Amino acid sequence: MWNAGVDEAGRGPVLGPLVVGAVAIPADDVHLLEDHGVKDSKHLTFSKRQAFVEWFHEQAAERGWKYSLIVCPPERIDHGVQTTGLNVLEVELFAEALNELRRSVDKPMTIMNDACDVNEQRFSDRIAVRLEHWPWENSSIESQHKADTNHTIVGMASILAKVERDRHIHSLIQQLNIPLGSGYPSDPKTQASLHLLLNADEPHTCLRWSWKTVKRAWKEMHGVDAPARTYGTQQQRTLF
Repeated sequence: MWNAGVDEAGRGPVLGPLVVGAVAIPADDVHLLEDHGVKDSKHLTFSKRQAFVEWFHEQAAERGWKYSLIVCPPERIDHGVQTTGLNVLEVELFAEALNELRRSVDKPMTIMNDACDVNEQRFSDRIAVRLEHWPWENSSIESQHKADTNHTIVGMASILAKVERDRHIHSLIQQLNIPLGSGYPSDPKTQASLHLLLNADEPHTCLRWSWKTVKRAWKEMHGVDAPARTYGTQQQRTLF
C-alpha cells in the first residue's frame, strides 16, 4: 500500500502560476516525513522549504518515492474563473496530478487531498470522476480541510508545489527585472509592480486578468475595462 497526498500553491496571487503537487510513497515510509519534521509549507521559511525538497529528492532516489507537478499558467486560471470557476479548475488540476502519478505508481493508494471546496466529499467525488480507470484496485480517495497541516504527506506535496511556484516567480523577476514580491494583492511590492505590468496595450501575460485587483488597476490607469483574454489548450506538466 502507498500513501498519496495532493496540495496546491498560489491560489490567491494576482500573478504567476497556480501549482499542484502530488506525492506518493510507501505507507511504511510515512514516518520518515514525520521524523524529519515535514509540515505545511506556509509554516516554513524559504530556505527550509528548499532544504526539505533537497531531502525529498534524496529519499526519492534511494527509496523510489514519486511526485508530479502540474503548473497552471495565468491564462488557464483566467479561463477557469470565467467558465467553470476556480474550484472546478483546481479539481481538474488535482486529477491531472494524480493521473500523472498513477502512471509511475501502479500500486494501491490511499489518497488524501487538501480540500479546496467547502464540501470535502464533493471535492473528492469531482476528482474521482476525472481519474483514469478509477476506481483503482484497493485504493481510496479522501479530501479534508487543513490536510496540509494534519497529514505530513500532504504537507510534503504543499512544499514541492510552493518551491516550484517560487521558482517560476524568481524566473519572472529575472526576466522582467522588477521586484514582484509574493504576488499577493496585499504585498506592497506586488502592488507597485502592477503599474509597470499594466502599462501597455493589454495586461502583461504573467498577470491573472480575471482578478478584481488587476481589473480595478487597469480601469484606473486606462479608463476602460480590461480586454478579454483568450486561452489555448497547452498545459505545462512535469513528472519525476
